[in-house]
Amino acid sequence: MPVELPDDVIADPRRRTAVLVTVGLALMTVVSAVSGLNVALPDLAVDTGATQTQLTWIVDAYTVVFAGLLLLAGAVGDRYGRRGVLVAGLVVFGAAAAVAMVTTDPGTLVALRAAMGLGAAGIMPTTLSVITTSFPEEDRPKAIGVWVGIAGGGAVLGLFGTGILLEFFAWSSFFGLNVVLAVLALVGTLAVVPGSRDDGAGRLDLVGGLLSLVAVAGVVFGIIESAENGWGDAVTIGALTTGVVGLAAFVAWELRVSDPLLDPRLFAARGLSAGSLTITVQFFAMFGFFFAVLQYLQFVVGFSPLEAALRLLPLPLVLIPTARRAPVIAQRLGFRRLGAVGLLLLAAGLFVMTMLERDLGYGVLVGGLVLFGAGAGMAGTPATTAITEALPASKQGVASAVNDTARELGSAIGIAVLGTILATTYSEGVASAASRLPAEAGDALSESIAVTRSPQLAEAGPAAQQVVAAAQQAFVDGISHALTVAAVIVAVAAVVVLVLAPRDRAPESAQD
Repeated sequence: MPVELPDDVIADPRRRTAVLVTVGLALMTVVSAVSGLNVALPDLAVDTGATQTQLTWIVDAYTVVFAGLLLLAGAVGDRYGRRGVLVAGLVVFGAAAAVAMVTTDPGTLVALRAAMGLGAAGIMPTTLSVITTSFPEEDRPKAIGVWVGIAGGGAVLGLFGTGILLEFFAWSSFFGLNVVLAVLALVGTLAVVPGSRDDGAGRLDLVGGLLSLVAVAGVVFGIIESAENGWGDAVTIGALTTGVVGLAAFVAWELRVSDPLLDPRLFAARGLSAGSLTITVQFFAMFGFFFAVLQYLQFVVGFSPLEAALRLLPLPLVLIPTARRAPVIAQRLGFRRLGAVGLLLLAAGLFVMTMLERDLGYGVLVGGLVLFGAGAGMAGTPATTAITEALPASKQGVASAVNDTARELGSAIGIAVLGTILATTYSEGVASAASRLPAEAGDALSESIAVTRSPQLAEAGPAAQQVVAAAQQAFVDGISHALTVAAVIVAVAAVVVLVLAPRDRAPESAQD
């Protein structure tokens, strides 16, 4: 006698496959929108005249809005309908990307990337919710495994996809790729994704959602603007203060509201805390690294976008198989040990890559990428498992939201912090060389290494070439300083995880 399935569960295996392909495509659309842009940044900077600070904002406006609204968007989908929120997110994302294709003003690009982040916040948590509500219980682990694989591999595929496009088209083709992916995912959503919502969802916590956005935006804005205005500037201090006050207000509000977006008391579960820290730090390092090193490979070494992306191929070749084996290793060592070892390897990889010079020593880059990839693979999957096992089945939606928020918040802060260190070190290092140029050209060079690609500067003879060499060295010094800071932060996090994570593998929810 056939087993009767709940109303929301899809009985037809072929339709479940179609749904999985569709939500996977939607997830790929969101994830590739960060890493792929890093490949296009050098060409974008040359064509638009964007400064280093503006480049950081063009990347980070997306992740700031994305991370800040992720919890609220997930709650909206649960309450009002996941399919509708997914459709709305894809429409907003695709429309903003379409306008960005024909935009060359850096400020407008920042605004459009923020709009894309708004759409992405509606897409990512909803894709996972569709799986957990539409698939039979016995099929969910495999489907969620596919989701996790796309979430991790999408960044790398974004690099190579954009690199191939830029071999034949302008930087705006990156946004064209965003549009195509969004349209395909939208068509699939309208055709096969079922409508579902949680009839027992509590009151929507709009105040908590806005406070989370204020907290994330304030902190990231302050970090980025410090590169241009300095840490003592009123704008920087005001932004950081706003972010900290917003965070304190968010925690206070969530502790007293009856239906919180995220109850801070849940972090008393050490598995949740340690797993969240690991995910945050891992993506802090990964996306900050992408932002810095892809510019180095193009501006300093002189590679094309595709050539630069191909030089990073050792990373996925090590990361993906390591991540697949990590759960087996974690069963023997436990997350506490494996997470700490993974973060230490990741920190070692970053430290090796601080030794990069103007003339690329590919052995140094490969060695760093192998250590980095092994560390990320070991730490990432067990950290997600630790987050989900730390909470009971009734709170798995919260666990998924925490995992996604940690990832995007880490990405945003990593790009902001490492981008700021890079911009500040570069500006200080190139000052002497820039003073030898006419005032307008010198100011432009101080703000962005993209000026070294200017045809006028390239044709100006030996003196100009000395200026280019000085700018490239200043940029390499900035890369070294940024990756050193990242390595130290990741290493400290490894020690914290070793102390904080639970000593056994039993879910903490069973103990608490």
